[in-house]
Amino acid sequence: MAVERVTGEAAPRGRNPFDTSGVERGADGIARYTGRPVSLVQMLRASVERDPGAEAVVEVGGERLTFQQLWDRAARVAGGLRASGLEKGDRAAIVLPNGLDWVLAFWGTQLAGLVAVPVNTRFTEPEVDYVVTNSGAAHVFRPGAPLPDGDSVAVEYLTPGDLAAIFYTSGTTGFPKGAMTSHENFLANTENAFRCIGVDKSEGPSLATLINVPLFHVTGCNSQLLVCNELGARVFILSNALDLEGFLRTVSEEGVQMLTSVPAIYHALTRHPLFEQTDLSHVRWVSYGGAPIAADAVHKIMDAFPDARVGNGFGLTETSSLTSFLPHEEAIEHADSVGFAMPVVDLALHDPNPETGVGELLVRAQNVVRGYWQNPEATAATFVDGWLHTGDLARIDEEGLLYIVDRAKDMINRGGENVYSIEVESALAGAPGVGEVAVVPVPDEMMGEKVGAVIVTTDEQSFEIDAVIAHTRERIADFKVPQYVSVRTEPLPRNPGGKILKKQLREETEWGDPLR
Repeated sequence: MAVERVTGEAAPRGRNPFDTSGVERGADGIARYTGRPVSLVQMLRASVERDPGAEAVVEVGGERLTFQQLWDRAARVAGGLRASGLEKGDRAAIVLPNGLDWVLAFWGTQLAGLVAVPVNTRFTEPEVDYVVTNSGAAHVFRPGAPLPDGDSVAVEYLTPGDLAAIFYTSGTTGFPKGAMTSHENFLANTENAFRCIGVDKSEGPSLATLINVPLFHVTGCNSQLLVCNELGARVFILSNALDLEGFLRTVSEEGVQMLTSVPAIYHALTRHPLFEQTDLSHVRWVSYGGAPIAADAVHKIMDAFPDARVGNGFGLTETSSLTSFLPHEEAIEHADSVGFAMPVVDLALHDPNPETGVGELLVRAQNVVRGYWQNPEATAATFVDGWLHTGDLARIDEEGLLYIVDRAKDMINRGGENVYSIEVESALAGAPGVGEVAVVPVPDEMMGEKVGAVIVTTDEQSFEIDAVIAHTRERIADFKVPQYVSVRTEPLPRNPGGKILKKQLREETEWGDPLR
C-alpha cells in the first residue's frame, strides 16, 4: 500500500535501518550530521595527519601516491593556480580523463579555495565549450597540458557553505545545468556512504576501492574517491572503464574490498574469460546503481561475489550522489526498489495519485545542492520551499521503501549515463530525410536501456540511416546517439493534445538489430 504525501510533508521513514545518531534537525526542517569537518580541505588534512605514509591514490598501470604525497602535489597545483591570478571562488574546469591528474586537479582546486567544474569527457567540443563558458572558468585543465605548479598553498578559511564544485547535468533542452555543490553537501554525502554500507571507519587504512566509473560523475568523485580519501583508504583508478582484465587483475592482486559500478559492468565482468579464475574472496561490498536492474541480475551479482554485501544506490547530481540505498538484506525481495532514505534525507511526494500513490519525488536533505549556477529560473522551478523537485515519478510504501516508477523528465538511462530524449530528438530533427522523430528507451540486458529513435521519413527512397547518424554525431556526444533506429512512413501516434504517445511507440516498435 502506498503512502500519500504532498509538498512539505515528509514520508514516514518506516523501518529505515540506517544509523541516525548525531543527526539534528534545524529550524529550516533540514536534518544535518553533527561533528563533520568544515571543508574538504580540513577532511583531507585529517587523513594526511593521521597516516601520512599510507597509500592514497593509485592510477592502475601508473603512479602510486601516499596521502602526504597527494597533499604535497595538490598543494603545488593550488600554488600554481593562485600564482596565475585565480582567487577564492574562481572556477577551474577539469576536462581530463580518469587518472591521477584528475585527482590532483580536483584537490589542487580545493586547496586553492577555488570551485572545481568537472566536465564530461564524452561531450562534444561545443558542449564542453558551453560548460567552460557558462561556468566562467578562469582555468581549464586539459589533456596533454602540464598541471599548474607553484609554491605550496592550502587555504584554511573555508566554511561548510562555501561553493566547492559545479557538476553539470545533461540538459533537457541542450543546455546542461550546473549543480552548485558546497563543502557541506560533499561531506554529508560521504557520511551517507559510510552509513549505508555500514563501514567501520577505524578499518579505513586497510580498505580499498576501484574506480572505473567516470570521476566527472558524482558517483565516482563523491561516493568513491572522496569517501576513501576521508577513510584513509586506498583508491585505484582505471583510466579505461572497459579494461575488464585490468579491473579483475587489480581487484585480485591489490585485495580490493569495495566495488561500486553500474550493472552493465558487473554483467560484462561475469562473462569475461578471466572471471572464473580470479580470486574475489576479499570483496566485502558490491554496490550498484545508476541504471535499472532486475531480480535475476541481483542474483547473478550475489553468486559472482558470494562473500560480499550487495546494495543498490540511488541518487542525483542535485543530491551530491546518494539519496537512498537498498541494503543487502532487501536486495532480492525488493529488487525493484531503490531502498530507504539516507539518515539526513527526507522524501515526499508532490500531487500523488489517490489510487496508486505515485507522485513526483521530492527530496529535502543536507546533501541537496543550493541550486543551478547562473540559472535562477531553473533554480526557482526545481528548488521550492526547501524541497528538490526531482522530476522522477515515484511511490513510497508503508515500510519506507522508495520505488522509482517513471521519469517525468523523459530520460533514458543508458548504463548509468543520463540521455534526455528531447536533446536527441533536436539533434535528429535537422538530419536529411527526417520528418518526425521520437526517441525512446530500448530495453537492454547489459546496459539497462539503450537509445532508440523512431523516424518518419520525408522520402523513403532516398533516406540513408548512415547520413542521419553522421549528422547526429556532429551535434551530441557519442553515448547519446541512437543505437536503434526504426523508420516508418505513417505519422507518429499522438493524443488529442498533440503529444506523442511514447508508451505506445515503445510497445509497437520492432527494432531489429542495433546499428553498433
